[in-house]
Amino acid sequence: MDSSLLPISETLSKIIEEIVLTISAAKDVLVEKHSFTQLTGYLERVVPVLKELARKEVDNSENVRAVVEILDRETKVLKQLVVECGKRNKIYLLVNCRRIVSTMQESTNEFSRALSLIPLASLDLSLTTNEEIKSLYDVMRKAQFRAAVAQEDVLQNIESGIRERSLDRAHANNLLLQIAEAVGVPKDRSAMRKEFEEFKREKEDAQLRKDRAEAIQMEQIIALLSRADIASTPKERQDIYLAKRNSLGSQPFEPLQSFYCPITHEVMVDPVETVSGQTFERNAIEKWLADGNMVCPLTMISLAGGNLRPNVTLRKSIEEWKERNTLITIASIKSKLSSSEEQEVLNTLEQLQCLCTERESYRECVVLENYIPVLVGLMGGNKVLVRKKALDLLCLLAEDREEYKQRIASVENAIEYMVRSLSRATGEGVSAVSLLYELSKVSNVLERIGEVHGSIFFLVMMMKRDEPQAAKTASELLLSLSFSEQNVVLMAKANYFEPLLQRLCTGSGDVKVMMAKALAEMELTDFSKAALCDSGVITALLDMISNGDSQSNQAAIDALSNLSTVPRNAILMIRENAAKILLDLLDFANLTSLSLRERAAVTFMNLAFSAASPEASGAPFLLLQSDSDICRLFVLVSLCPNIQESILRAFHVMCQLSIATEMRAKLREVGAIQLLVQFCEHGNLAVRASAVQLFFSLTQDCDGTFLVEHVNKRSLEALLRIIRTSDRDEEKAAAMGVLENFPTDDTQTTDWLLELGALPVIVEIIESGCRQGLPQNHFLLEKAAGTLRRFTLPMNIELQKRVAKAGIISILVRLLTFGTPQTKRQAALSLAQFSENSKRLSKPVEGHRRWMCFSAPAEPGCRIHGGVCSVESTFCLLEADAVEPLVRALSLKEMCVCEAALQSLSTLIEAEQLQSGSKLLHEKNAIAPIINLMSIEECGKTAEKALHVIERIFRLEEYKSKFGQLAQTHLVEMTQRSDGVTRSLAAKVLALLDVLPNQSSFF
Repeated sequence: MDSSLLPISETLSKIIEEIVLTISAAKDVLVEKHSFTQLTGYLERVVPVLKELARKEVDNSENVRAVVEILDRETKVLKQLVVECGKRNKIYLLVNCRRIVSTMQESTNEFSRALSLIPLASLDLSLTTNEEIKSLYDVMRKAQFRAAVAQEDVLQNIESGIRERSLDRAHANNLLLQIAEAVGVPKDRSAMRKEFEEFKREKEDAQLRKDRAEAIQMEQIIALLSRADIASTPKERQDIYLAKRNSLGSQPFEPLQSFYCPITHEVMVDPVETVSGQTFERNAIEKWLADGNMVCPLTMISLAGGNLRPNVTLRKSIEEWKERNTLITIASIKSKLSSSEEQEVLNTLEQLQCLCTERESYRECVVLENYIPVLVGLMGGNKVLVRKKALDLLCLLAEDREEYKQRIASVENAIEYMVRSLSRATGEGVSAVSLLYELSKVSNVLERIGEVHGSIFFLVMMMKRDEPQAAKTASELLLSLSFSEQNVVLMAKANYFEPLLQRLCTGSGDVKVMMAKALAEMELTDFSKAALCDSGVITALLDMISNGDSQSNQAAIDALSNLSTVPRNAILMIRENAAKILLDLLDFANLTSLSLRERAAVTFMNLAFSAASPEASGAPFLLLQSDSDICRLFVLVSLCPNIQESILRAFHVMCQLSIATEMRAKLREVGAIQLLVQFCEHGNLAVRASAVQLFFSLTQDCDGTFLVEHVNKRSLEALLRIIRTSDRDEEKAAAMGVLENFPTDDTQTTDWLLELGALPVIVEIIESGCRQGLPQNHFLLEKAAGTLRRFTLPMNIELQKRVAKAGIISILVRLLTFGTPQTKRQAALSLAQFSENSKRLSKPVEGHRRWMCFSAPAEPGCRIHGGVCSVESTFCLLEADAVEPLVRALSLKEMCVCEAALQSLSTLIEAEQLQSGSKLLHEKNAIAPIINLMSIEECGKTAEKALHVIERIFRLEEYKSKFGQLAQTHLVEMTQRSDGVTRSLAAKVLALLDVLPNQSSFF
């Protein structure tokens, strides 16, 4: 049915349903995540507004109808966009990312326009909703959607490649890797090939849709990417090559006469055409003109002021001729490598090396002509120069593709020949280590290198040679091999750590820097990092910083940063006073480069995380020992974003330690909260997230008055914005945690939060947690449940009614059954606060009037509160089906939950409700669990509260006689171990049980 024919409320309900579905589907979209998160943040705020509009009797005025039509239209547009982004190929979506964000921009603007048309003056909307509509209108009007920077970079590279008609394989490979990273596709061959094949099918779909412009664009992109390795299989490339090679014959083609330059009489490389219409080699004609000749050497026509135009057609013809002849040459000289004449073999290898150096496509031809097994065979021969040339040529081939590395390594005895060459003459050994290092970039080949007998020993020997570059390559290869504990043992036996340490400690400045860079650049396993540091590397690197220049400092810090990711190493660094050294580097603004300070900040952050780890010998370290050090480091938060993030994260983890009470107090004293409040609006999202988490840590043991004094309404608004829009659950939870830590009795804060629309946000988070059953972020739900408590305080009944009307009481009951213990505790406490007002809100049941003989029977009253009860009007626990979950909570092992549940249930036996409430607790089997909570050793303060509840219940003879024996032991223990009021009350109950006389000394 046309939505214009439906009632306004029904249309709005359908729009709400579509928006909710769109929000849910958008969470699964893998492209433009930031933009979709921003969009769904706005839509989530729109839903509560539309819900209230749907509940109102809204007139079918022109303005209202215009609002509904805009919302209906744009919701459908966004839903279609989300559906498309959820099912289309990722490369296709990347290519169309500008259109996607443009659609989001237009729809958001239209939503804003619709909000501006809502006739607020004529609608009886709540103050909070009115304020939210105005706020939403403003924020959506100003919203800006842009494609991610990474995607824009890829699009520009694609456009550049198409414009320049790039045929470079390396460019195509890099472009595909960029695309994979931008759209979140794994960078392995199969995943990228699958994505590329799907993109080609998208082009076929565009042709079927007769979208010619889109099909042409996609065809250009496919042609550009088809040069990449993943675009075809090795067999497909082999077949294409052989077909091309066989079509050329076996004899080279003579060059055409037009290929020769009339001046040099040699085949041209860069032919250019003059105004006379003749073509010359560029260098030759430019020299002719530079020598003062101003006429054409062939026609004698004046060349003064004439431009030289590239002869693209001729140049392409020359290149095609040269490539054809090169392919014939590569195919024809292979047999010469079997010659018994060493010089002929060397000349052939030299010729091949020159061709392979000249162009990547020639290297591919060498591989496809199956030269690799021949070259490996030469590598295993007895001629030194031939072995050296074969190693160099194989290394050149290995640089191109993983496929070529695999081909080389798979030839029988190939790796054994290379290892054997490590021990030979200097040049051959250097070539062998370079080839092994290149092959080691493939994980399975790396494993095989380590398995070859003698490989590690010879590599260690190579490290001890006087050739710095070869020693560095050997060192990097050994570091790669250190993934295996067995390999590390072999390294130790070969005294591997000795040359490494020697070069770090006593080598020249350049050697130290080179070795430190090797340590910094390698992707080491945790095991190898720990083994290296046990050898004394950390001490040597720290000595470099203490005694070195800026270059060695940078190399040493980079290495330490790499090694410090292992807690064991970081703890060793802490013991070596690394924290003080790093702090000095960060603090010396005039002497330290920005990049060095950034790495120092990252390393300090790693130390902080490790200081709090289980590896810290059971006792956490405190990195900053004095107030001055705390101040020195915190001042540096004003530096660039990278340093800001590292320092904030370091402080966050340090402030979470139990021993960091003084640090938290000092940070608050020096104005940390005031600064962190500002950082809640920081443009860098990573810095903002780190700042919010530290902010939360500082509020956990903060005096409530201090917090209220230093956080204003704007700050609360920034925190709520983070909760609404952030795509980081830990940041949202921290922001919610800050709100929770404000004093609940601070009415100004509560009023501000209501004005800013906090309540719908909190309710939505809790509702979402309940819908999921097992929420993805228990901590966020826990903090939301805690923040909600300030809106359920018993002294503000009107606010309680507002919260209850949102359906939160039934949700709180559900929270009793899942989530963290704190979530359950907060839910029980909120239910207790609601229940405190149930009796006064319960309306008396009206009796029959005498003259209405045939009237319906009077509605029965609530068995606890006596009057008419409901969940939303009187917050009745019985009506909410909360009693049984609360009783079950009494038996949980977490005392915080038991105590809160007990507090909630105790509201049922207050004053005149004692009889009915006790009966209900007995029926629900709650009395025995309450008695069990009186065990002092197990329950602590909870026992005292349980004692007060039991004292009231035992005023009734029925329950005293039924449960007195069960309670007696616990009561006796309380009189013996407690003091003061608790002891006296336990004695009073024992007197009720006739166990103690009323004149006992326990009173």
